[in-house]
Amino acid sequence: MARICLIGGSGFLGRNVAELLVREQHFVVIPARRRERVKRNLITLPTVDVVDADVHDDATLDRLFARCDAVINFAGVLHSKPGSPFGPEFARTHVQLPRRIVAACERAGVRRLIHVSALGASPSAPSEYLRSKADGEAAVLGAASKIAVTVFRPSVVFGPDDSFLNTFAQLQRYLPFIAIAGAEAKLQPVYVEDVARAIVASLNREESFGQTYELAGPTVYTLSELVHYAGTVAGCARSIIPLGNTLGMLQARIMECGLLKQLLGRQLLSRDNIRSMQVPNVSNAPFPFGITPTPLETIASSYLTGVFPRSRYSAFRYRAGRSPGFMQR
Repeated sequence: MARICLIGGSGFLGRNVAELLVREQHFVVIPARRRERVKRNLITLPTVDVVDADVHDDATLDRLFARCDAVINFAGVLHSKPGSPFGPEFARTHVQLPRRIVAACERAGVRRLIHVSALGASPSAPSEYLRSKADGEAAVLGAASKIAVTVFRPSVVFGPDDSFLNTFAQLQRYLPFIAIAGAEAKLQPVYVEDVARAIVASLNREESFGQTYELAGPTVYTLSELVHYAGTVAGCARSIIPLGNTLGMLQARIMECGLLKQLLGRQLLSRDNIRSMQVPNVSNAPFPFGITPTPLETIASSYLTGVFPRSRYSAFRYRAGRSPGFMQR
């Protein structure tokens, strides 16, 4: 049994990794800003300890990493106030936090660090999000001579409880039509459990040390196709109105308004998100460790209709060569 700390482990991907680690009988420590807000099914996992902690504090990281064999960093934010080369929230979470984690690993003697970045991360990317992700990667890979590090770059991740396809479906339940910026943006969605399996499989693989892996699903879609698919499967398909760059940026500017964010409970879109979509979120890299990526339709067709328990069985059927029909393109 290893002791593994998951930074950002209470999020969508982190929860799936935690489940796999528990199945393999590892002990998992998950820091959270507010433990009472963490999903109950995570807290009740038998070898998971969810603790209140501020991961941006060095002394707290030292306590969290004490006696740990490995650290996995999932921390990320989608929105930030603007800045150069990136905004303060991006800098704090995507750059400064990885640097703190590396330093804390060195102080605590942690010899294994896995870092989750994003497909398309680059110092020259058009968005602050992708540029900050690239700087975070650099901080982690720069420690490769002292720590066994691995970086994963997933495309947009889907699965039950995602905030991706579920959001598209929910919007179409309440709106008469959907106006979207970046309608022709190319995405290659990857199943959350495939990403989790790759991360867990890499833990003890020496060939993964110092490597960067791009994780993408088997099919490339446009954003418009994915919105249409989510609405169709959920039984509430609406007309889709593509917005050009000027109108798309105006829409994003409106959604950045504090009052609208309060009404919606979160921010759905920003101008920086649109800049990120200018980079095709796709990859030709093979999926690592012998994992076959699961087609989106195999999973999403279950949970978008509200039949959540069937989604994993659909994945099992696909891997056994008995997959359901795919989305007509």
